[in-house]
Amino acid sequence: MELLGEIAVGRPLLVLAVKEEAQYLDTDQPVLLTGMGKVNAATALATVLARGPRPSGIVNLGTAGALRPGWTGTHVVGTVVQHDLDGELLATLTGETYGAPLALPDGGDVVLATGDAFISDEAARARLAERAPLVDMEGYALAAAAGLAGVPLRIVKHVSDEAGDGAARSWRESVAECARALADWAEANTPYRS
Repeated sequence: MELLGEIAVGRPLLVLAVKEEAQYLDTDQPVLLTGMGKVNAATALATVLARGPRPSGIVNLGTAGALRPGWTGTHVVGTVVQHDLDGELLATLTGETYGAPLALPDGGDVVLATGDAFISDEAARARLAERAPLVDMEGYALAAAAGLAGVPLRIVKHVSDEAGDGAARSWRESVAECARALADWAEANTPYRS
């Protein structure tokens, strides 16, 4: 976890997993690099929110794999789901609901599946494509932490790969281009400069 800048009331917090995704951000807004995966994302965001002050909102910028053909570019996410938590089974054990889909304010129709596995095989891609068009490793965890803290969150993902065979290589080759697109989106859609 690394916090660049100072969180202040009335200003948004930009949250990304890794420095490669943030490499073209040139902003006065604070930037939190959480590390990859749900645990890193949730604990990093919860830690900075607990310390205070609270930002006016959180914008998660990051890369995502496309689970369906034709999905490219930058997308604002409307709903996040966990693909690696069997909420139905847990409900039969405890009677409690865990990991229900989370709707985001200002989101569209795009569904993002979040899990700790980097999806890079065709079988996993096909299975997940039934639930969502995009996949990442942090979105759901950030939405859960922000929701518990009462801070609004927007999730913006740029497609880096096709979440199938060769996805890891594709991510490495495309992350700089994705970082540029995410920085351009942030400059056009957030109070980028104080």
